[in-house]
Amino acid sequence: MSLKLGVLCSGRGTDLQSIIDAISAKKLDAEIAIVLTDRPNVPALIRAEKAKIENICVDRKQFSDQKAFEGKLLDHLFRVGVDLVVLAGFMRLLSSKFIRAYPNKIMNIHPALLPNFPGTHAQRDALEYGVKISGCTIHFIDEGMDTGPIILQAAVPVLEDDTEETLSRRILEEEHKLYPRAIQLYAEGRLKIEGRRVRILEELL
Repeated sequence: MSLKLGVLCSGRGTDLQSIIDAISAKKLDAEIAIVLTDRPNVPALIRAEKAKIENICVDRKQFSDQKAFEGKLLDHLFRVGVDLVVLAGFMRLLSSKFIRAYPNKIMNIHPALLPNFPGTHAQRDALEYGVKISGCTIHFIDEGMDTGPIILQAAVPVLEDDTEETLSRRILEEEHKLYPRAIQLYAEGRLKIEGRRVRILEELL
């Protein structure tokens, strides 16, 4: 049986599309069981619809508090039997209760080389700091902001004439390669968490 993914998005869904494409190309042994968004009418929903994937908007504004909102997300994830939760541009911090429901089974992508520049404006922060190299990080989620164990990283040079937009675009290209690879490693059972480190086990023969 292939790995069942539940993908959470908030916007364009380009990382979602990279996962859809990798599955279609048979580079990723997984299936997307459901796509959930916290905002209505976002492109991620259209991408899921085109790929014939179940997609639902769980609009945060329709819930009285975080507990009720996350409860509905979990209801959908449990219903379809998700093995791994994939955050693909999901712009909300998850509570401890949600994280405990999927311990070491929630992945996130961040557009910087963590632990540098956590938070929502990583590319801008990197440019303002004056770094020469930025990139992206795939990590497991813990109860902090972008503090979970790191799975994979890719470096992207910061050019002299870079803007937030141009740097973001080049980082995104690397994200689209890295995320499916990280999920495939998980699907193969090759990721082992040891404290803060994630060991990548040798490929089984």
